[in-house]
Amino acid sequence: MKYDLVIFDLDGTILDTLDDITHSCNVALENNGLPIHTKEEVRFMVGNGIPKLIQRAIPENSNQKLFNKVLQDFLNHYQKHSSEKTKPYDGMVDCLKNLKNLGIKLAVNSNKVESASIELCSRFYPGIFDCVAGNVPERRVKPFTDGVEYILKKTGCKSAVYVGDSDVDIATGKNAGIPAIGVDWGFRGKDFLIKNGAVQVAMNPEELYKIIRS
Repeated sequence: MKYDLVIFDLDGTILDTLDDITHSCNVALENNGLPIHTKEEVRFMVGNGIPKLIQRAIPENSNQKLFNKVLQDFLNHYQKHSSEKTKPYDGMVDCLKNLKNLGIKLAVNSNKVESASIELCSRFYPGIFDCVAGNVPERRVKPFTDGVEYILKKTGCKSAVYVGDSDVDIATGKNAGIPAIGVDWGFRGKDFLIKNGAVQVAMNPEELYKIIRS
C-alpha cells in the first residue's frame, strides 16, 4: 500500500453535519434580529472554521460587537445541539473499518473546535481514529498545515493521504506536500473540487476505499 496514514476532514467528509450547523447558525442570527440562510447557502459558507462561517452569514460591514455576539450565540447553541441530525454518510463506517483492518492509521483534521471534533468522532466512530486534530489556539486552521504536522508527529507516520470534500481540504493536502483525494458526497461536489485542483474524486465510500487500498 502507498499510505500508512489517511487524514480525513470531518464536516462533509465522514459526517453529514450540515443540518445541525445550519440550525445553530440560524438560531444565532434570529437571536440578533438578522436574516437567516437556507441550508444550500450555508453549504458554501462552511469549510474555514466557525468564525469565518459567522463572518459570511452576517450582513457585510457588520461591526465587531455584532459579530462577537452572533459567534457566541452559535457556539452556545451548537455545543448543545451538535449531533441532533448529524450522521455518518452511507458506507463510511464500513470504509473506515476496512481501512483500519488493513493496518492503516486513521486521523481527522478539522477546522471545527477540537473538543467538538473529538466528541463527534467518539460518538459516531468509537475506537476508529488514532488522532483527532481540531481548532485550538496553538494551531492555525486549514489550509495551513499545522493540524497535518501535529497528526504526522503524533502518529509517527511518513506516508499520508488527505481526504476531504472542499477546496480548503485540497489546498491543505497540497500545502502539506501530500496527495489529496476529494469526495463527491460532501458540501461541494465533484465538479467544484476538480475546478479547485482535485486530481482524483471518489464518488462513494466504497470507491474511496478502493482508491486508497490500490
